[in-house]
Amino acid sequence: MTTPSPLVFITGASSGIGQALAASFSDAGYRLALVARRTGEIESWAKARQLSADRYQVYSADVAQTDSIVAAGAACIAQQGLPDVVIANAGISVGIDTAQREDLDVLAQTFATNNVGLAATFHPFVEAMRKRGSGRLVGIASVAAIRGLPGHGAYCASKAGVVAYCESLRGELHNSGVKVVTLCPGYIDTPLTQGNRYGMPFLMKAEDFAAQALRAIEAGTSYRVIPWQMGVVAKIMRMLPNAVLDRAVQGRARKKRSGEA
Repeated sequence: MTTPSPLVFITGASSGIGQALAASFSDAGYRLALVARRTGEIESWAKARQLSADRYQVYSADVAQTDSIVAAGAACIAQQGLPDVVIANAGISVGIDTAQREDLDVLAQTFATNNVGLAATFHPFVEAMRKRGSGRLVGIASVAAIRGLPGHGAYCASKAGVVAYCESLRGELHNSGVKVVTLCPGYIDTPLTQGNRYGMPFLMKAEDFAAQALRAIEAGTSYRVIPWQMGVVAKIMRMLPNAVLDRAVQGRARKKRSGEA
């Protein structure tokens, strides 16, 4: 009896990091369970790569809607089996100004997508992986989790939440055989970052990030900043006294708010 190829479940797979991860895992021999709201873009990508129908399945879901992403996870298990790797990659990044009432709704939407959506992505698989005694649950955080930056309150807070949540889940699953992996990308060249109006040191191609992420995930690494240079920057930022950090970020361009040209 032929052993099926390993399976990876990836949210936000229609572009950017998610699409790059799909390519890396496909090249490594994995079957793909690809999740996004824009499923047509995934189908176009799969056709361009000439993926055979038995190598991938596309699921339409909005991670900000808990029942939607939970249903996609259940459908994956029913149609393709229990994944070996689940990557909660889908996320949004929008600038906010707390003085503006409408930005409170942006904050709520960011948390719904980046935090509740991450937990809901993992939910269908946790107990089944625990019973099997193996699996990888991967949370895509960001170096923005390290320190809060002006105008980035929603994104920084949500990604700090991803780090803390994954750390908690890792403790819960200790000795179960299920590994929880937290990845913190630095600046990755994707549609999410191309509109940024500030310098992005050590900017990395999405495919280069995905190649390093694949190795970290397969190794079961608990926490990794990619690229490593941003890991050094993150450690320095973490150690900076508040007064020094506050002076350093004064005048720094802010992330665009919702609807801002």
